[in-house]
Amino acid sequence: MNNDKKYRLYFVTFLIFLMSGAGTSAQNISKSYTIILPVNIAKVNNKTTITSYKATSTDMKYVSLKKGIGERVSNDSESEPDITYAINVPEPGKYRIFADVVREEEIKPGMTVETRLVKLQIDNQRITRRIVSNLHEYSGHDLGTFNLEAGQELKIWLPEKIFFEAIRIKTYIPEEVPAGAVTYTPAITPPASHPRLWVNKDNLPEVRERLTKGENLAIWQEVEEAAKKPFPFEFDMRKEVFHNNELGDVAIIKAFYYLMTGDRSVGNEVVRLMTGYLSVLEYGNVRHGDITREIGKSIYTAALIYDWCYDLLDEGDKQVLYENMMRLAPDMEIGWPPFKENIVNGHASEAQVNRDLLAMSIAIYDKNREPYRYISYLMLEKLLPMRAFEYQSPRHNQGFDYGAYRHGWEMHAAWMFYRMTGIRIFNDNISDLRKYWVYMQLPNGDRLSDGDKFSKTHVSYPETLLLDYAYAGDPVTKGEFERRGGLSRAKDNPVLFLLVNDPDLKANPSPDSLPLTIDFGTVLGGMIARTGWGMRKESNDVIVEIKGGGYHFGNHQHANAGSFQIYYRGQQIADLGIYRAYGTPYDFNFYKRSVAHSMMLVKDPDEKLEHRTTINDGGSRFNQRTPRTPHETKTDPWFDYGTVLSSDFEANTQKPSYSYFKADLTAAYYSKVSNYTRSFCFLNLNREDIPAAVIVADDLITSKDSFEKYWKINTLNKPYYLQTGVVLHNSENGLTGKTHLNVLLPLPEEREIEISSLKDSSSVLGVQYQIKSALPETDGYQVVVYPRENKRNNRFLTVLQMAAGDTGPLPVYFKEEDNKYIILLQDRMVCMSAGYEQIQEPFALIVNQDMEFQILLTDLKSGFWNVCGEDKNICLNFRVEPGKNTIFFKAGKGKYFITPGRQYELNK
Repeated sequence: MNNDKKYRLYFVTFLIFLMSGAGTSAQNISKSYTIILPVNIAKVNNKTTITSYKATSTDMKYVSLKKGIGERVSNDSESEPDITYAINVPEPGKYRIFADVVREEEIKPGMTVETRLVKLQIDNQRITRRIVSNLHEYSGHDLGTFNLEAGQELKIWLPEKIFFEAIRIKTYIPEEVPAGAVTYTPAITPPASHPRLWVNKDNLPEVRERLTKGENLAIWQEVEEAAKKPFPFEFDMRKEVFHNNELGDVAIIKAFYYLMTGDRSVGNEVVRLMTGYLSVLEYGNVRHGDITREIGKSIYTAALIYDWCYDLLDEGDKQVLYENMMRLAPDMEIGWPPFKENIVNGHASEAQVNRDLLAMSIAIYDKNREPYRYISYLMLEKLLPMRAFEYQSPRHNQGFDYGAYRHGWEMHAAWMFYRMTGIRIFNDNISDLRKYWVYMQLPNGDRLSDGDKFSKTHVSYPETLLLDYAYAGDPVTKGEFERRGGLSRAKDNPVLFLLVNDPDLKANPSPDSLPLTIDFGTVLGGMIARTGWGMRKESNDVIVEIKGGGYHFGNHQHANAGSFQIYYRGQQIADLGIYRAYGTPYDFNFYKRSVAHSMMLVKDPDEKLEHRTTINDGGSRFNQRTPRTPHETKTDPWFDYGTVLSSDFEANTQKPSYSYFKADLTAAYYSKVSNYTRSFCFLNLNREDIPAAVIVADDLITSKDSFEKYWKINTLNKPYYLQTGVVLHNSENGLTGKTHLNVLLPLPEEREIEISSLKDSSSVLGVQYQIKSALPETDGYQVVVYPRENKRNNRFLTVLQMAAGDTGPLPVYFKEEDNKYIILLQDRMVCMSAGYEQIQEPFALIVNQDMEFQILLTDLKSGFWNVCGEDKNICLNFRVEPGKNTIFFKAGKGKYFITPGRQYELNK
């Protein structure tokens, strides 16, 4: 049977079925069937179209139409459609219309694919343009949702070079509402009065009072000028318009100005502007390019006008704003009802719910309470518990850039609820994220890498700092906002700035009041330590970061368990790769994977690769699944990415002399690893020429002794060998910094050290995935240390010293005894467990030099310990805390006994 007969038979059979009343109700029938309208049952305009027969892969033929070209008679009337269908639907309602088409040309790799659009008209309604074929959907599109009823005509104007086959009409089925949301009764509801978005009747006077104070005054003056300037916008109800970002921004400014001043001329202008704009606004079936953000902006803007100008709206205005917000809501990625996507991660965790649909639901609460019931259910029952769990670690699991972007939107929600009710709905730990944006900053204006990194700081990052410092009342974060150009960027969103900025909160331009080390806790384990807060390119400060332990939340988070970075006059040890597009082969086979980071690799040749990956890089588990609840995160082993064992830095000082971190990363590598711990010790040496040193210790036991093991770091410039090891180098502002690697274990006779580029086919790791780019992060070099003989248990121990210019490294003294490493460097002595086990038995340390040493003992079992000199010059009791496991003290030449328990001498 050819397709022509198939379509005709299907359609006739379906109509007979409908007319016979067979089956069940019309509602159930419409949900069970798709109406297919082949082109041969349509009324065809022979002046403009050609009937064409094309062979299918099974040598059948189908009838199609295409725009007439060449010898065909041109269309002498633009109002005359190419195809007209009689619509027969079982009942009036919402339906989705699909088009089946074939293009003249075949798609080939690398070719530019032109977007083709059809024009549609239902009866005499406004003509709309819809995408019928593009690169994303080459042979047909969902044309959108339409209100249809029997007896209507569907008129279609075709583009050229398209063979048109059929229209399919399906009943629109809204998103299913979870059982918990159906009868949900929110504990927090909007007040009866307007305004209630960003302000209410109680706090509105305070916001007004701040307008002419301090830094707010200049911004307010610009708002006033913009609000009073007429915005030209003419529209024709017969013609649709696409998103107009400038109009939306101006509308918000004018509505805010009316809210602050009561200027009715400006208020009435924005009501007319917005109701007219929404009446002709049409996004059609554009779905790519994150169009949901533009749709959301339109909903949000309409909600502000509805709320802020409420006393100016007549019933017709309210209906226009309400109907158009509800019309646009289903086109959001999260759908309507808003349960199509996961709110705790992905695009749904951005503006869709946290700002746009929340604002809509609050604004129209007195007209329709159902939207607020849905949104508050998502916010209060789903999002808040997950964020309270995640933010036990004061950093974002989606990394710095996506984290700043997404966190900024949930801060919109935090502020809207707070200003509406006076209640801070989020756990207080949401305010701790402000530290993350500060600690990640580098002296050269860049930041440490974490997660997918934008080519430059996202536009919403200053807004996130603004919302964070204002919410927490924190002068240091406000100082960071201003240092990053926030005041000049406030002009990009002046209304938000004036809504939340307190001009009486004076910015602290320096973060010097913050400790130089931050511990990120156990949910997203890690630590950042630095030698100072110099934020200039000529800074001599060292900044290091270590990650490890906690959970993996998927999406933009990388497979980087145990990875570390070092900055000294430029990136010394760096993450490689750039973020261009999500899910590309480069993204899933290199950029998000362990091989792009400085960490341990274990090659199991039989390792099963994850979906959409083709390369076994030997790294930690690559995850793109997202947990939705704290319970799922903690109980599903898939998300387990290791355990923080110890994290500590010198107490009672802003400038810790040591920072120590250790994590068990076994779970991140799954079955190929039986046990793996990484220890990381940062020493602030208080020197200009060699400001800091780092000790990295790895104890790795694999499930098979044949598995290859690689200790790997990445850097931007080609390293070189010296007798003592390998030297990395970089420069900033004409100042050169070097990192000297002294590999202590494996011993020289038991190891190989390789320096190679990502493109080096002779490397033990092979050629890495490449893209064309001039950015240094896309090239780079790797230093790989690997044992000559693979055993089940291999240990790696490396000391890294950051040195200025041509300064040579300090001598390192090292010995291993009784399963402990003892390392001496300058006036520092560090003792740590050589393996994953904690130190539980008594031991002794000897200081031979006639000088005072700072002595750090790590990996001690928690409880009381005693340190006593052989000559009784010191006898100290320490309580070793769980999760810290360290003792720090100063002592001169002599022998010292370290024993569990406490000792007391009685006075004689």
